[in-house]
Amino acid sequence: RESTSTFDTRVGETLSIMPPRTRTSSRTPSKASSSAKSPAKTRSRQAAKPKASARVKTAPVTPTAPAAAMHYEFGGPIGAAAITLVLPLVCYFLVYACNEDGCAAVGDVARRGLASLPGFPKSMPLFDAQGAVMALGWMAFTIIAHVALPGIEKQGVVLPDGSRLTYKLNGFRVFVATCVVGAIGTHAGVIDLTLVHEKFLSMLTAMIVFSYALSTYLYASSFGRGKMLAKGGDSGNAAYDYFIGRELNPRLLNGKFDLKVFCELTPGLIGWLLLDLGFAAKEYATFGAVSPAMALVCAFQGAYVIDALWNEPAILTTMDVTTDGFGFMLAFGDLVWVPFTYSLQCRYILEHPQALSNAHLALVLLVQCVGYAIFRGANSQKNLFRTNPNDPRVAHLKTLQTKRGTKLIVSGWWGICRHINYLGDWIMAWAWCLPCGFSHVVPYFYVIYFGILLAHRDARDGEACEEKYGADWVRYCAIVKYRL
Repeated sequence: RESTSTFDTRVGETLSIMPPRTRTSSRTPSKASSSAKSPAKTRSRQAAKPKASARVKTAPVTPTAPAAAMHYEFGGPIGAAAITLVLPLVCYFLVYACNEDGCAAVGDVARRGLASLPGFPKSMPLFDAQGAVMALGWMAFTIIAHVALPGIEKQGVVLPDGSRLTYKLNGFRVFVATCVVGAIGTHAGVIDLTLVHEKFLSMLTAMIVFSYALSTYLYASSFGRGKMLAKGGDSGNAAYDYFIGRELNPRLLNGKFDLKVFCELTPGLIGWLLLDLGFAAKEYATFGAVSPAMALVCAFQGAYVIDALWNEPAILTTMDVTTDGFGFMLAFGDLVWVPFTYSLQCRYILEHPQALSNAHLALVLLVQCVGYAIFRGANSQKNLFRTNPNDPRVAHLKTLQTKRGTKLIVSGWWGICRHINYLGDWIMAWAWCLPCGFSHVVPYFYVIYFGILLAHRDARDGEACEEKYGADWVRYCAIVKYRL
């Protein structure tokens, strides 16, 4: 009897689907029936010949339900193709529209259009060998460090086939190694962080090419035998699958090197902080001091990166790891978008120095503290409840029992709204942009984009939870009414 299985990609529960099978009468009985017959009768039946006109009777076939239509995200294949082509252009545009030669003002753009934009600065080549070596050399360093340095081993969630992968997590140790090598190299005159400003565009170009090459490899290798595909990444449309990612957990070195989890944190996040520090070093070399605005942004973003690396195991339960395939969306986002757009504020402060009042600085500090308290408090509460619900710090929380056997928190941080951690994250985004002053809108690109991203992520999470919990999710939403 043949069967196929579908799996809940988030919890690994198996639902066996047994399609009805056409049965025909046969001259040779099944083993079960033949064992019940006497040897004489068996020989008699074997000797009997059916008539030529005998009809073969078939059992009625029950029609199977039609397959569910593919659920596309990001505008489907057309949207995915457009995003794949447009995202690199956005990265270039942020430099084209705002750099040391000027920065676009909303009023000027409305009146004069693209003619009001300063264009690419002459001091930043779009591509050169030194910038490419710096970018690709950084990737090589993080790969070698990840492989060579020890790390803790953690198991991920249950996969669609019922198995659980083991992950080597050493992002924080790679960060420490980076600090040590950077300090020694800077003292010896081998490493010059101030170069990241001059080589910013050429490094950006190199990493864009690298992300396309990696995405192409990921797509091609996903057709190998025995690959586990992501639920939404096997649509059959090449443009969409290339963007969203076909394979769920691509690995190298006999399964010891998980490409997705490595790229999620190590090269992109630490690289983002290195770009920030490079802009700060350039400011110090140019003006003889690091401004309070630059110091605040570097400190805030540095704390964010260190927090993510220190709490690296928490990434194993995120949608990026448990549900999404590894394709252009995550590869480009991790390696290009995060470091080269999230460092925009530090680059802007270097190119357009800001003199902030004490009141302005105090406001920025207050916003950061409020955002971080919400972000870290909510995430810590959730992770602690998942790992040890009997801990006194979370045992008092009210929960909603679901038919799946799991519980949903409906009090504490998570009783305020469904994604209170997203709210804290967005409040922190304001603290990173406010030190840039209010002369131009370009340095506020991050907080605008991030708000849209979090709203979209909230919608994706909502759809996934509705599918996962059914009527229990409706009950939950009636208790926790607000989304963000």
